[in-house]
Amino acid sequence: MINKIFSKIPRKSSKSGGEPSPSSSSSTASKRNEGGNKRLSSAVDDANAITAPFSVLSVGSNVDDRFLRDRNLRGDVNIASASYEALPSFRDVPSSEKQLLFIRKVKMCCVEFDFTDPTKNLKEKEIKRQTLLELVEYLTSASGKFSESVMQEAVKMVSANIFREFTPQPRENKLVDGVDLEEEEPAMDPAWSHLQVVYEFLLRFVALPETDPKIAKRYVDHSFVLKLLGLFDSEDPREREYLKTILHRIYGKFMVHRPFIRKSINNIFYHFVFETEKHNGIAEFLEVLGSIINGFALPLKEEHKLFLVRTLIPLHKPKCLGMYHQQLSYCITQFVEKDCKLADIIIRGLIKYWPVTNSSKEVLFLNELEEVLEATQAPEFQRCMVPLFHQISRSLNSLHFQVAERALFLWNNDHIENLVKQNRKVILPIIFPALEKNARHHWNQAVHSLTLNVRKFFYDLDPDLFKACQIKFQDDEAKENDIRERRETTWKRLEQVAAAKKAANNVP
Repeated sequence: MINKIFSKIPRKSSKSGGEPSPSSSSSTASKRNEGGNKRLSSAVDDANAITAPFSVLSVGSNVDDRFLRDRNLRGDVNIASASYEALPSFRDVPSSEKQLLFIRKVKMCCVEFDFTDPTKNLKEKEIKRQTLLELVEYLTSASGKFSESVMQEAVKMVSANIFREFTPQPRENKLVDGVDLEEEEPAMDPAWSHLQVVYEFLLRFVALPETDPKIAKRYVDHSFVLKLLGLFDSEDPREREYLKTILHRIYGKFMVHRPFIRKSINNIFYHFVFETEKHNGIAEFLEVLGSIINGFALPLKEEHKLFLVRTLIPLHKPKCLGMYHQQLSYCITQFVEKDCKLADIIIRGLIKYWPVTNSSKEVLFLNELEEVLEATQAPEFQRCMVPLFHQISRSLNSLHFQVAERALFLWNNDHIENLVKQNRKVILPIIFPALEKNARHHWNQAVHSLTLNVRKFFYDLDPDLFKACQIKFQDDEAKENDIRERRETTWKRLEQVAAAKKAANNVP
């Protein structure tokens, strides 16, 4: 059930009123459901398969106080370790006392341990892990609404365990041609064996119908959501995967938080685009937004259009675009499919941020451009075709063969080919010089062959127009040659005059 959310969204490569879309969450039979569920529910299987092996031990009446977490003692667990013992199993207490025991176990799990040293507090760490697994199992089998005190303590425990400061590794000089850290091993959190179960607990807590959003929103509040969004900068991809699913669940369940979530993600994007260009979770944010955009009601609100213009389009600016381009492209095409009139705005935005010297990034732009054009109708195409094909002509003449080749592949798309046919009298004069130069001089044989195919396409389509463009190109070429010759003649005369004056000054 967990991974149905993202079945239509492109996933990250290995290396207001918007609501989660019904169509996005209904495609449960996709191939991704087979592999994705295993990863996101690995802790679920653990919880179902493992029960706490510890026997019932004597616990004083003040156990609640003993396991309250003191923020000032973060990392110093020696004080608590002396009394850190397993509590009774849920199977060993009557149903009337299970929620009280749940609260005691939750408070017990607020105690933190130092996972950077694998030799410290081994017994206590294992007790805590087994207790967390018991809590997850209890949530799975729970019946009836949770009380407010249960929700409050559950959120406190989650906050105590997952909210922490990151110490990111320095990234200077690790950007190579727009690719950032793709081939390096991601940093894995040493506490993940415990964090994973806490995240599974939170995921189930949010998703369960027993969690009443009207009460839970007092504790899963704006402060909690903001801290949760901050965790997306984690370098551990396993953590970001859980955060992505949990955020989508919160967005779906707590309608009151939806505007705040969108605004907060926007602010993170602004900080990333215009200040740091460093963030680990942009792709995951875009995956969640892709599902949200898919559920936007029609006609689109002005707020959503501003989100496209002010947030999504500027995300094409950073050098590390390749890390999240697939997800960004999906969000962009969702807007075009919902409102085809936005195609002109999007295409002009792509042209604004078009890379000049980054060839791999330019190939990504051409890939996205084809997807946008495929959903573009003739009226919107006509509004932007002049600046668009001026840019395509520059890509056609690129010395990087992959850029030129990708630009020529646009003519393999039937929809784009039809748009070009309908507007050939405007388009051919713009790109003819680029085609002619490629046919004469381009060093790459594949580009040369593709160029000849495109020239033949235009010649077969309208021979008269093709010949007129050829004559104009030859005339322009002759004029350029004449201007070049006159310029060279002028420089030679200037050099002669300068040489004559120098000789005159040297005469005694």
